[in-house]
Amino acid sequence: MGDFQPLMARDGHEFRAYLAAPKDVKPKGAIVVIQEIFGVNSHIRAVTDSFAAEGYTAIAPALFDRIRMGIELGYTDKDMQEGRGYVAQLKSDQTLKDIAAALAIVKHSGRVGAVGYCWGGRMSYLAASELSLACGVVYYGGGITQILDKKPKCPMMYHFGERDKHITQDDVAQIQAANPEGQFFIYPADHGFNCDQRASYDAPSAALARKRTLEFFAQRVAGEKPKAPIS
Repeated sequence: MGDFQPLMARDGHEFRAYLAAPKDVKPKGAIVVIQEIFGVNSHIRAVTDSFAAEGYTAIAPALFDRIRMGIELGYTDKDMQEGRGYVAQLKSDQTLKDIAAALAIVKHSGRVGAVGYCWGGRMSYLAASELSLACGVVYYGGGITQILDKKPKCPMMYHFGERDKHITQDDVAQIQAANPEGQFFIYPADHGFNCDQRASYDAPSAALARKRTLEFFAQRVAGEKPKAPIS
């Protein structure tokens, strides 16, 4: 559905973003999809396409283009180690510039929300604290406890797995204490439960988290009246 488009950040960095638009309908708004540590790979592109299919202009900035163009990884242990190495090379202020550039491209579609997965969940939290967003969604975002001095300026929703060894329930409690206005959901699943390319994929948890996320975006981005309480 989508395709890569060239972008430029405020500091002059040229990079790409995967952009997908809804077909034959006026966009409800826009969603910035923030990648895992594996790049804008086939999974993140599919997620971006899925939000476009729901009526949003969706964009996934290729944040690893700061290091090298075209980095896409799978989900092996080797890929995970490589992805962590790339993240270690990036500076958060530069990554925020890339997210801001992606946001600027799609804001003509209306209000803009963000959703991030894994490392992208951390960046979604940071973007909600530093950029102008209608709302933010975090899927099993690691490292948020290290940036709790930052406070989201918009409504937030969080999805965590109770069996996640990378993000403990104590970590979740710390985040909840720092952002008590946020909506927090815990699933009987492991880290990465939303990704159908990972061994940790949990279809029921992924489906429920997506339902809640879409309801959240419908209210906060599209401006629809809630049909029922998000539970």
